[in-house]
Amino acid sequence: MTRRLFVLNGPNLNMLGQREPELYGTATLADIRADCERVADEVGFDLFFAQSNAEHELVEWVHEAFRQSATVVVNPAALSFASVPLLDALHMLTTPVVEVHITNIHARDEIHRTSLISTVARAVIAGAGAYGYELAIRTAARLTPPR
Repeated sequence: MTRRLFVLNGPNLNMLGQREPELYGTATLADIRADCERVADEVGFDLFFAQSNAEHELVEWVHEAFRQSATVVVNPAALSFASVPLLDALHMLTTPVVEVHITNIHARDEIHRTSLISTVARAVIAGAGAYGYELAIRTAARLTPPR
């Protein structure tokens, strides 16, 4: 049986490649998805990849990850800093959660430095650009027991 992985992306990440390329780079979300599909296949994950600008959709996907006993890689984007509903949903998981950020949030302005989501993450990848997703999936693979 293949291990299941949810890669979830929060608000505004659908604008990658267009939005502040000096900060977020030129890779689009479609580019990141293709990389995630390649790496997930390589490490033996069945991948669900999604993005939403709506907090409630991310919460619903975490609920589905819970039902499927899936590992979660999440880039909560702006929800990192204020979403108690997403935090509470992630608390339910008994599988690993890996948080990923394209920028180094710890080197940013005060409002973007402290992620609530980090309190439930087994690992946090920040500042590696789009490559951080590959690192996050490889980390998730090491933290997720084989089925």
